[in-house]
Amino acid sequence: MSAFIPVILSGGAGTRLWPVSREALPKPFIKLPDGESLLLKTLKRAVGLPGVTALLTVTNRDHYFLTRDEYAAVPDTPPLDYLLEPFGRNTAPAIAAATLHAISRFGADSTLLVLPADHLIGDQTAFAAAVDTARQLAQQGWLVTFGIRPTAPETGFGYIEAGTPLGAGFKVARFVEKPSLEKAQTYLAAGNFSWNAGMFCFTAATMLDALRAHAPDLLDAVEQTLAATDFAKLPAVLSAEHFKLAPDVSIDYAVMEKSGRVAVVPAAFDWSDIGSWNALAELTPPDGCGNRVAGEAVLVDAKNCYLQGEDRVVAAVGVDNLLIVDTADALLVADRDRAQDVKAVVQQLKLTAHDSVRHHRTVHRPWGSYTVLEEGPRFKIKRIVVKPGASLSLQMHHHRSEHWVVISGMARVVNGEREIFVRTDESTYIPSGTPHRLSNPGKIDCVMIEVQSGDYVGEDDIVRLEDNYGRC
Repeated sequence: MSAFIPVILSGGAGTRLWPVSREALPKPFIKLPDGESLLLKTLKRAVGLPGVTALLTVTNRDHYFLTRDEYAAVPDTPPLDYLLEPFGRNTAPAIAAATLHAISRFGADSTLLVLPADHLIGDQTAFAAAVDTARQLAQQGWLVTFGIRPTAPETGFGYIEAGTPLGAGFKVARFVEKPSLEKAQTYLAAGNFSWNAGMFCFTAATMLDALRAHAPDLLDAVEQTLAATDFAKLPAVLSAEHFKLAPDVSIDYAVMEKSGRVAVVPAAFDWSDIGSWNALAELTPPDGCGNRVAGEAVLVDAKNCYLQGEDRVVAAVGVDNLLIVDTADALLVADRDRAQDVKAVVQQLKLTAHDSVRHHRTVHRPWGSYTVLEEGPRFKIKRIVVKPGASLSLQMHHHRSEHWVVISGMARVVNGEREIFVRTDESTYIPSGTPHRLSNPGKIDCVMIEVQSGDYVGEDDIVRLEDNYGRC
């Protein structure tokens, strides 16, 4: 029996969900009202399918440790494999890399199921049934996509027109880019159009043939990338020198819209790509005035609003149809009818290289996290959490000194030529220019307060001398 490999594509910044989704902690990692992330739900959905041989995740190398930690919540997974991108190049290079990797490990007859990490599907039984139909068509040499039955004349999705029947599926007559409202209404009335969900199923051999026929330059660049990638070091990071030569293009444009061997399976399951704050708001039940609240809020004469807060009370008085999303360092207020335009805020922030585009106030690292509590001229105060058994890099700073106070747990500290243990309520001082390292030898989190002082306290004043996570 040929191998069956779900491939989770975890990329994209989710700019329409700013300020919660950011480059360093993007949309797949957003926690939904039930406490699970979209990525975790995608993993569970894939693992729940019958006959899975292995699971491959294609993601940015900066997100590997976050992904690994999310996956740790699911016991008894099939073998997990990763391809880490040095930077995003869209879905076609990612899928090409996954296809070639699957051929090298499992053979050309293996079947791949490509799943974006930021979709929400509730009905696992209906999803599994659609996947089974797609696998049957894939093994007959079709490139299979999944069509979502439209419930409204949505202009934010691409559409698929179904042609002649293929058993439980249909041959694709054509793909349609995001339409005008008038055309979307026509498609909805026609009955043979579906939303393009961006999920695919195919054998590795079929996709390889399609890439050769329709995207030979892309295939050549990805083949060279894998040939230059060091698979002796796991997880494998794709060669940046070669991967940058791959065209930045979607699989729809590179292959699907050009191939004559594309089928669509109508999906009976519920589906959302959580593409805006309105979509996320739908996951929270409304009150009698149509308001939806995630967090602590006070509403007075407010209606049809969505409020989300993290650390403080959000109050709204006499307002209608607003989005209010409050985080530790950024606040979004928008008309709900303009939810799709939140990405324009991110575009403007990028022009000034504003840090809120990339990071939250709490920044996740392979070893744990840090939170900036306060910052001013010549000082910065952080709360640092180091996971059990984890270690920061051996490093030094040219422009700042650091004073560490352990709040809970225990720290092993390299401070110049000395190695000491710092316990709860104890402290140590690291002069500027001194090589130092912080490790947690205990079995609970080590939590400490760090006070930085000096002429420059930027995050780029770090000289890594040795690192367990390959960041030197």
